[in-house]
Amino acid sequence: MRRTQLQALLVIGAIGAALAMVQLLGIAGGLAGVALMAFSTVLSAPAAPEPGSRGLNWWALLAGGTALALIGVPLELLLEAPGGLLTAVGGGMAIVGVVFGYPG
Repeated sequence: MRRTQLQALLVIGAIGAALAMVQLLGIAGGLAGVALMAFSTVLSAPAAPEPGSRGLNWWALLAGGTALALIGVPLELLLEAPGGLLTAVGGGMAIVGVVFGYPG
């Protein structure tokens, strides 16, 4: 995967995490944000660090954050506080993963 492709995918993931956390567009914005996070996570998987390599595994943070947000956004329809908390933690994890994975 080329460096510019990875940069674009990570920016898409960060935008998705921000949309999911802020929910500026309501639940539809949250779902769109989770969809962007999932898109970024799946397509950036080939660039993930090898298991057991040194340093922070940024892709695991991105994938874990996406999974938490994927649970949190629909849960917000039924239980607003726990769903919002899961979405916020997941979005934060994804953004941290993007920051550490962004090629400089």
